[in-house]
Amino acid sequence: MNVTILDHQNSLLNKFIAEIRDENVQKDSMRFRRNIERIGEILAYELSKSLSYKSETITTPLGTKIVQSLQNEVVLCSILRAGLPLHNGLLNYFDNAENAFISAYRKHTSETDFEIVVEYSASPNLENKTLILVDPMLATGQSLVSVFEGLKKHGTPKEIHLVCVIGATDGIKYIEEHLPENTKLWIATVDQKLNSKGYIVPGLGDAGDLSYGQKL
Repeated sequence: MNVTILDHQNSLLNKFIAEIRDENVQKDSMRFRRNIERIGEILAYELSKSLSYKSETITTPLGTKIVQSLQNEVVLCSILRAGLPLHNGLLNYFDNAENAFISAYRKHTSETDFEIVVEYSASPNLENKTLILVDPMLATGQSLVSVFEGLKKHGTPKEIHLVCVIGATDGIKYIEEHLPENTKLWIATVDQKLNSKGYIVPGLGDAGDLSYGQKL
């Protein structure tokens, strides 16, 4: 698996990451969503450099010009509900992309053990397309693997890209072992630890709750 970690190079991205982590800034849910969206835009731009392009001629008011246009058929797939702000950020750049949505949640069997339950999916045909799986938090990696398995019935993508905001090293290792070898991960920043419940430390908390309010 090819892994690109964006915060290894200083940029404005680091400001947005700092704000989504800061518990004082997190009190403004609109700003939290917007920062996740902006991080998605940056990730989309970096990912776009790895895609395929073709030459085409456009007409301007004063003549013609050969330009490079995206050749890939992109499908953005987000894990509900936390993935929606990040999805919007990528959609701002991949504005012609098809869209898929899938649910995945942790069903706890004990204080520390859980299984991933996938109950809903809506997806176009994925056959020979560029699939971009969107999930802000890559903790254990089990959700992304379960979602990928759930999408197989919609066809086999030509390329698979994962886009995340914060991940843990254990989660990255897990998806390396369970997803196709040619998968590419684009992630803003990586933390080293998971706690006993499988949450990223220091992380930022629950991205879905911070975006949309606490759930029962």
